[in-house]
Amino acid sequence: MTSNVDFTSPSTQFTFDVNKSTLFKKDNQNKINILGINQLNTLENVSLLDIFLSTSNVVEPHYHQNAAELVYCISGAATVSMLNPFTKQIHNYTITPGQVVNIPQGWWHYEVANIDNTHLLAIFDAPTPEVILGSDILKFTPPHIMAHTYCLDENLWKEAIAPVMPSTYIGPPEDCKNISQSANLHYNPNVNSYTRYMNPYPYYPYSY
Repeated sequence: MTSNVDFTSPSTQFTFDVNKSTLFKKDNQNKINILGINQLNTLENVSLLDIFLSTSNVVEPHYHQNAAELVYCISGAATVSMLNPFTKQIHNYTITPGQVVNIPQGWWHYEVANIDNTHLLAIFDAPTPEVILGSDILKFTPPHIMAHTYCLDENLWKEAIAPVMPSTYIGPPEDCKNISQSANLHYNPNVNSYTRYMNPYPYYPYSY
């Protein structure tokens, strides 16, 4: 097999500290580090994301237009969900240390941490893991197009997506007070799925 890397070059890199390459950081418990060809120039058809999550934090819905993804659980537990574009079904797979989920190229997917100190490794068959984020689709598609296409009230659509920040990566926001969302989902190991716990507090909208 022929390589495109010049292994005789003095600038050739064979090692790298992924801890020094942060893609996104929400806080110390929720962050994503990246390793691609821009960090380690001897990489060819491989790259990775090193993902750390605490309970109920979500790697936002997204897809990778240039690569398939293998998600490996190092510690903790997470549910990896993906939309099968052929059957139009959502598949939910809960993984614990040593288990993997394979996500085909271009499939819409997301990951939810079921417990604290969840550590995932996402491995890609491309030198750079390109991504289209759900938050960017919501924020950058003109509201009048969404409203017209789906017969929505444009003002209500604008109001609904107002709290969404572009390139969210890990949600929900730290100041989120919307108790109806996935922050109230807890993993039940007895049924291998999520259960929603009743919250005694009333609904509060987002604060700005």
